[in-house]
Amino acid sequence: MTDAEEFGLLDVDNVEGFGDEWEEVDVSDTEADRIARKRDREFLEFRKRIKNSERLKVDDSVFDDATYAAIYKLVQDGYIEAFGGPISTGKEAAVYNALGADETTVAVKVYAISASDFKQMRDYLDGDPRFEGIGNDKRKVVMAWVRKEFANLKRAKEAGVRVPDPIAVERNVLVMEFVGSEEGQRGHRLAEVDIENPQTAYEVVREYTRRLYDAGLVHGDLSEYNIVVHDGELVVIDLGQAVTVHHPNSRDFLERDCRNVANFFARQGVDTSGEQLLAYVTSEADPDP
Repeated sequence: MTDAEEFGLLDVDNVEGFGDEWEEVDVSDTEADRIARKRDREFLEFRKRIKNSERLKVDDSVFDDATYAAIYKLVQDGYIEAFGGPISTGKEAAVYNALGADETTVAVKVYAISASDFKQMRDYLDGDPRFEGIGNDKRKVVMAWVRKEFANLKRAKEAGVRVPDPIAVERNVLVMEFVGSEEGQRGHRLAEVDIENPQTAYEVVREYTRRLYDAGLVHGDLSEYNIVVHDGELVVIDLGQAVTVHHPNSRDFLERDCRNVANFFARQGVDTSGEQLLAYVTSEADPDP
């Protein structure tokens, strides 16, 4: 991949503590829920335009009234000016291009409450001190997951990890920086490119893994498929499942992350292993607040 050797690290902000470590996440009704219940004419017209958009290809299994209302509220608040087309679609979430404030392109990630993998989400939420007391209400679990991703992105960014800049969250909808070209093409994942200098790329990923851990976070699904190459940078994405170091399974998740990353770069010729990466991350970081 051209210019892969130019990968660099972000500067680290001075972070005092973990910030949101013990703050309970509010999953009560939002303004979007109230808008959905009110169902006034303006909202119904907005819903009809979105639902009938060929570019969005929206269906009722993904978008309920409260999801339409969440997007409606984000439009009202100026975070979204106009929708583009889908970037990626999956069972649990769909990501769309959109025009944000100041005519910048943003990514809008919409989690489908009815189709989300409830059990998998619970595996990551249960034991995270930020999400105690969520219960088994599927709506609350998905809302907690989205707020978790927003909080994780903020914490990672403050720790000097290159991640999509989190912009806004409303119910089950997350607005964040679009990592891709001005033409709306998403950035390529690390698994999709030829790396000219794997050693440099590995050292960047190794340092970002350490910085996450030092900030009290473990990605939980880190691999070549969740790292994007963009403008000479490596961008870590998909932090919805990231847990704090106080999660009972955080060590297992960290070991898996290190194993996945090391195995990928070992295939690129880098002299490393999961054990070496884990030893570096844990010895060079101090995640205790």
